[in-house]
Amino acid sequence: MKRFLLPVFFIIFSLTTVYAQTSWTPIFDGTTLTGWKQLTGKAEYKVFRGTIMGVSVPNSPNSFLCTEAEYGDFALEMEVLMDDTSFNSGIQFRSHFDKSANNGAGKVYGYQYELDPSSRKWSGGIYDEGRRDWLYPLSLNPKAQSGFKLKEFNKVHIECVGNETRTWINNIPAGYLVDMTDYHGFIALQVHAVSNPVNAGQRVYFRNIRIKTISNFTQDFPKGIYVMNTVPNFLTDYETKSGWKLLFDGDDSKGWRGAYKDSFPSKEWQVQDGNITVHQSEGKEGGNDGDIVTLDQFKAFDLSFDFKITPGANSGVKYFVTLKEKNTGSAIGLEYQVLDDSLHPDAKLGRDGNRTLASLYDLIPAAKQKRFIHPVGQWNTGRIIVYHNNHVEHYLNGIKVLEYERGSPAFRALVAVSKFKIWPNFGEAPEGHILLQDHGNEASYRSIKIRVLE
Repeated sequence: MKRFLLPVFFIIFSLTTVYAQTSWTPIFDGTTLTGWKQLTGKAEYKVFRGTIMGVSVPNSPNSFLCTEAEYGDFALEMEVLMDDTSFNSGIQFRSHFDKSANNGAGKVYGYQYELDPSSRKWSGGIYDEGRRDWLYPLSLNPKAQSGFKLKEFNKVHIECVGNETRTWINNIPAGYLVDMTDYHGFIALQVHAVSNPVNAGQRVYFRNIRIKTISNFTQDFPKGIYVMNTVPNFLTDYETKSGWKLLFDGDDSKGWRGAYKDSFPSKEWQVQDGNITVHQSEGKEGGNDGDIVTLDQFKAFDLSFDFKITPGANSGVKYFVTLKEKNTGSAIGLEYQVLDDSLHPDAKLGRDGNRTLASLYDLIPAAKQKRFIHPVGQWNTGRIIVYHNNHVEHYLNGIKVLEYERGSPAFRALVAVSKFKIWPNFGEAPEGHILLQDHGNEASYRSIKIRVLE
């Protein structure tokens, strides 16, 4: 009998444990706003047919209905309906309130799950309300942009474990953020301010709001979704399994050498404090130490890197660098421009701004808004994707700023009127090195990671 009862006991115990780990707790009872409080804004929140209905009003900042409780590691679910493409909303999580901000009116700040029914289609992206702006714009995961449905209830799912956050929209994986800023805070429902009083009265509906504590992610992400990872020189297990590897680990110069050298230059290039930095010299192309390149060469890839420059600095990240030209100055290759647009004269040269930050240097200007550019002296994130069909994309802080077809007639026409016209088949090599440019100005790089595309 004892041999029989022991397994039964463990079966019962296991079922009880699973139930405790997977049970949901409602945080809206469907009839009252018990457990919630409004902290900012004048928007109206009320219970309507089993939902929390938020209604926009004129002359009000963003409004937030916040939970009285705070949460750390959790899975959060709810359903949300919006019926107007001109409206905007969001769901705060791990968020906080600064009662002294805005002349005593207070400010809600922290992570926000975006609800965006506009043509931009960023629902499921991650915003940092009242602080850093966009962290994971959904341009980083275009497959999720079709997830949100207007005039229907949409399933929102958010999971936070440690410093990682994953989001879903209607069961479609959307955003993936790794960030060390907040580990707990309240949840809040946003009614966005309306810029035109005519748009007052717009509504957003929330229902079936529930939460549970978790210690591990309960749902998987398919491989290959880009992770906005703000932890320097670090890859998550998910990134590693998706094929990402660090080209710079923050500790040494392994994997790099001088562009026309057998070893890593040690005079002006330095690895320190987790950064690889070229220091100020004479401000000339090619500097004194010269560019550095990867030992390996790449064909189709997804390259991501953080960069920080000093006032007036010029640098760049080049790709498909063959080193066959043996030219003086900087080595030849396609260049993601790294530049202080406001102070360096190169920003005003070229054509139509094609020498400005994030541009394909001297060929295609980056279409970027100032709000998505972090100031000189702060870190920005660049990204270059080269597909097998030679389609190329440049990103700046998660926003796609240009795209082109390498080797196409349009590309060759641009080369023909550029400084690169003297180089036969410029930018069309089947593979090449990745290069960090020494332009004689101080520039730092970190979190340089690459995923070879299958």
